[in-house]
Amino acid sequence: MEAFLDIETTGLFPNSCEITVIGIYLTDGGRTRFIQLVGNRITADNLIEALQDAHIIYTYNGTRFDIPFIRRRLGVDLTTMFEHCDLMYECWNNDLYGGLKSVEKQLKIRRRLTEINGLEAIKLWWRYVNSYDEKALNILLEYNREDVVNLKLLKERLAI
Repeated sequence: MEAFLDIETTGLFPNSCEITVIGIYLTDGGRTRFIQLVGNRITADNLIEALQDAHIIYTYNGTRFDIPFIRRRLGVDLTTMFEHCDLMYECWNNDLYGGLKSVEKQLKIRRRLTEINGLEAIKLWWRYVNSYDEKALNILLEYNREDVVNLKLLKERLAI
């Protein structure tokens, strides 16, 4: 089973920022499963349980961001438990540069929430926490879902 993983956080620095959402899209070709760990459901045990059937994890810039952030905040080193492929480097090997959204545009991978970015994701989380804004949380979760589902499309376009 392949796992496509992306996290949302309250900022860029794992020493002072929190993980707000972990999105995981699991697929083995025929079956798919989508899991989101949110807020206090983000624990080492829940993450490991969610990934238990995976043999490989795909991320975008995960080597520099998602994996170290998870290691620092949850004490879990996913690279010792699973094979890891950072699709950003695969993109570079194919002359595709920029963030995930930029690469998606270059490859004509569609995205519904085009106005949301990492900074907006942080604002959505704080709107949810400070104002109990369920709509903000739902937008954040949909944004994260698009990220992980599009990682699978990206892998397919790269033919790896």
